[in-house]
Amino acid sequence: MFTGIVQDVGRIVSLERREGDVRLRIAVTNLRLDHTSPGDSIAVSGVCLTALDLDKTPGAQSFAADVSNETLSLTTLGALSVGSRVNLEPALRAGDALGGHLVSGHVDGLGEVLSIESDARSVRMRFGCPPALARYFARKGSVAIDGVSLTINEVGAADFGVNLIPHTQTVTTLGEFTVGRKVNLEVDQVARYVERLLESVRT
Repeated sequence: MFTGIVQDVGRIVSLERREGDVRLRIAVTNLRLDHTSPGDSIAVSGVCLTALDLDKTPGAQSFAADVSNETLSLTTLGALSVGSRVNLEPALRAGDALGGHLVSGHVDGLGEVLSIESDARSVRMRFGCPPALARYFARKGSVAIDGVSLTINEVGAADFGVNLIPHTQTVTTLGEFTVGRKVNLEVDQVARYVERLLESVRT
């Protein structure tokens, strides 16, 4: 489990194709791998991956992760190249602060940046989303966009809007977004549980 509070922006330093799938190597800057072990989970732009082949060299830490064909086709990881920047968050540990909302790292679908507008020092972004996901969005509810926990300000039939404060623009990749960019979306798990409960009541 994750919280949607990004702890570092990593960089893809190599991308090796292996019998159809891909092994990524990701360099970290602020994320310390000293207490990370092979097999631990790290969210990479909202996608839960398994950390492998850790390089804990001081000042040049990195880790590898294998990405399956399914994940490549269903998330934005399939469009990564050497030099791409990605949001990173290690898995939640007992006693860690839950600063965002519970995020599984299992992407529900792809969204697209529809518009970007300045609002004082903040930025308002509107995203298109599959209609099947739109029913899980609610004003003042939560959504994870490329692994970043955000509050929803507006909701449409197949789109929604969020506000990015300057801090979020600086410490995540969201400040680099342009219109047309594809993003990973994960809906709030609470919304899915509520839907399931309502279905059981109706039956």
